[in-house]
Parts: sequence; structure tokens; C-alpha cells
Amino acid sequence: MSALLVPLAVCLAGALGAVARFVVDGEVRRRWPTTFPWPTVGINVSGSLLLGLVTGLVLAGVGSQDLRAVVGLGFCGGYTTFSTAVLESVRLAQRGAWWAAAGNAAGTLVATSAAAAAGLAAGLALG
Repeated sequence: MSALLVPLAVCLAGALGAVARFVVDGEVRRRWPTTFPWPTVGINVSGSLLLGLVTGLVLAGVGSQDLRAVVGLGFCGGYTTFSTAVLESVRLAQRGAWWAAAGNAAGTLVATSAAAAAGLAAGLALG
């Protein structure tokens, strides 16, 4: 991909990722209403898995740096949302749900790290 098209592709992929996050979040909340922010957890875990996979493929020589930029920076950057995860933990704490807030914060960190590691391992194995 030409050097001029990569930034445009990253922007478009970021927009697509943000739309995907909006749709997934809305559908999960509609189908399984809950006060715990499971949709955001699922989005961040699946985005971390995808980012790990793409990174593994690039490190294995199967994917290109352009792929990593477009999918990793663009799509995954628009799809995942650390700020919303933190805000949802704060909101849980403000409602007095301290254990849920701590579980969301720590659980998101552990689950997203594990997903990224699993994706990385899968990408390296596929390469």
C-alpha cells in the first residue's frame, strides 16, 4: 500500500471500528440488560485478541506493517475503549458497587492481556 493511502486506510478502519463498537455494545445491552458493563469488557477482550493476532502475524512475517497499522491502530483503536472501561468502573464505585468496580478494572486488565497474549501466540503459530 502506498505511503499516502495508509493514513487514509487507518482513518477509515478507525471509523469502522468505532461503528462496530457502537453496534456490538447496543446489541449486547439490548439482548442481555445488566448493570455490569459486560459489553465493554467483551469489546475490549475481542479487540485485544485481534490486535494480538495481527501483531503475531506481522512478527511471523505473514502480515505487513501496513496491515498492523490499518487493523491495529485503525480498527482496533476505534473498536476498543479503555476510557469507557475506566468510566464504567468509576460509575460502579459511585453507586457503591465497590467489588464490581474493582472486578471490572482488574478483570478487564487481566482478560485483555490474556486475550492479546493468546492472539499473539496464535498469530505466531499461523506464521
